[in-house]
Amino acid sequence: MPSSTPGLAIAGLRKAFGAVAAVDGVDLEVPGGQTIALLGPNGAGKSTTIDLVLGLAEPDAGTIEVFGRPPRAACDAGIVGAMLQTGGLLRELTVRELLSVMGSMYPRAIGVDEVVELAAIGELVDRRTHQLSGGETQRVRFALALVSDPDLLVLDEPTVAMDVNARHGFWTAMRGFASRGKTVLFATHYLDEADAWADRIVMLARGRIVADGSASEIGALVGSKVVRATLREAELDALRALPGVAAVARHGDTVELTCTDSDAALRALLAAEPEACDLEVRSAGIEAAFLALTGDVEPTVAPERVA
Repeated sequence: MPSSTPGLAIAGLRKAFGAVAAVDGVDLEVPGGQTIALLGPNGAGKSTTIDLVLGLAEPDAGTIEVFGRPPRAACDAGIVGAMLQTGGLLRELTVRELLSVMGSMYPRAIGVDEVVELAAIGELVDRRTHQLSGGETQRVRFALALVSDPDLLVLDEPTVAMDVNARHGFWTAMRGFASRGKTVLFATHYLDEADAWADRIVMLARGRIVADGSASEIGALVGSKVVRATLREAELDALRALPGVAAVARHGDTVELTCTDSDAALRALLAAEPEACDLEVRSAGIEAAFLALTGDVEPTVAPERVA
């Protein structure tokens, strides 16, 4: 592909279902070789945008090009690989047989052994597809998305049904594939996945892009900061009353003050609680930005962070 050709170019994209505008004027350009996360609450337009990129739906307005081609032409040429939320596997085949069958359909397919290594599914290759667990099925579906050696890899909520170890292994494998110069677009509800694995985050709300940048750039948009301190006996209500403090949380002996004015809050904290120690000031981060920019009630917490 010419280096000047974007991996993905979207302009004026619109798609409505009745009176509901699922995608409402999205403009997005993704350079080849970049990994992009789509974030947003339910109904934000993530899955609809992915369906449009894959040619599974037709836009009401706007254009999409995948490495200079219309979506369906790009998929037919094998330069797009996808792992969607729905879909099963052919039954009664071993994983190796399934990968071999699918690879035979593409002109530049990756060899089965290489796909198995890339997707880190060596322990599954001799298992029959109907004997796989939900998380194992997801991992095999990821391998199938890699078979054609796509230039654009599209993943829609790919770690659903995976346990903690499988999730980490999946994202490590994804980054390994991306390191070949591939373009990756993935949608997720898990903020930590976007923060850890994406080069760039595109945040959607009500069918529109409300933020676009790195995790640190998006976190800085809301302007708030967090002050952390070790403070064993302070009353949370008293901390909430400090100037510049918007919210307070306790985690064991540590308190976190979400601040609209961190300088004022820090001075007031030290004056009121001189025994406070291990002080740290940082940007409120992507979670605060998500809540502020999308109006969502609560972002999804990754499984390993659930008590």
